[in-house]
Amino acid sequence: MASSSSSGLTFKLHPLVIVNISDHYTRVKSQSVPPQSVGDALLQQPPPPRVFGCVLGIQSGRTVEIFNSFELLYDTDNHSLDRTFLEKKQELYKKVFPQFYILGWYSTGNDAQESDMTIHKALMDINESPVYVLLNPSINPAQKDLPITIFESELHVIDGAPQLIFVRSSYTIETVEAERISVDHVAHLKPSDGGSAATQLAAHLTGIHSAVKMLNSRIRVLHHYLVLMQKGDIPCDNSLLRQVSSLLRRLPAIESEKFQDNFLMEYNDTLLITFLAMFTNCSSTMNELVDKFNTAYDRHSRRGGRTPFI
Repeated sequence: MASSSSSGLTFKLHPLVIVNISDHYTRVKSQSVPPQSVGDALLQQPPPPRVFGCVLGIQSGRTVEIFNSFELLYDTDNHSLDRTFLEKKQELYKKVFPQFYILGWYSTGNDAQESDMTIHKALMDINESPVYVLLNPSINPAQKDLPITIFESELHVIDGAPQLIFVRSSYTIETVEAERISVDHVAHLKPSDGGSAATQLAAHLTGIHSAVKMLNSRIRVLHHYLVLMQKGDIPCDNSLLRQVSSLLRRLPAIESEKFQDNFLMEYNDTLLITFLAMFTNCSSTMNELVDKFNTAYDRHSRRGGRTPFI
């Protein structure tokens, strides 16, 4: 891998891509912990698998702007991509963002690996010079720069044979107003550095963690009691057994098809109300901005003798 690129391309990376990759990695990492032994798994947890996806954006001349990304299905054993899934996702994104093209792909890790070139070459039929965005998920408190590296591929002659290698490229962070608001919102959803004053999200997650921990301890006590009752170490309590049986009969109710339909309907209604509230808020803010602009422009027009623009 060479030190720097010589292509002369200018890369602009939007924060949404970083948030998407981080979210993808966090979900895969959390799902890799077995739910039945969370306490032990935290101590002996294997390293989470790497995540893979495509990056979307626009290339205008020598400027490459990366706007968005989506996940990919990658078989780590056979080192192969699910082309059907990739083509389907590409078609869906084309309908929503017709101006976006697949610029390359992303992954997680400390540095580019030899196996990454296999994925890189597999995407060359979509983009002849794909971009490789690498996120380093390890936390380094002393590091001030973003743990993001952008690679290009160049053909170099090594030991008399041409080889395609990764080269590092510089980039800048490009944001729009909507992304700045979103990133600022995400930045405030973390506990403070001191840890004493937690945010609303941290308090909510702490409450859920305490509730799950208490439920787990009570189930363990009940299970231990039933085991002792089955062994005959303690007398049998028919009233308690009836309550346990009644509780267990309620559990499959949440797995029924009717429950799923009702849950999805209520979930969609909640999302719709949230979106409508957001649109109403945006419309109100836009109306206030137009009124202020008209007021300021009207004063200027009375001084200069011009008619208002709006």
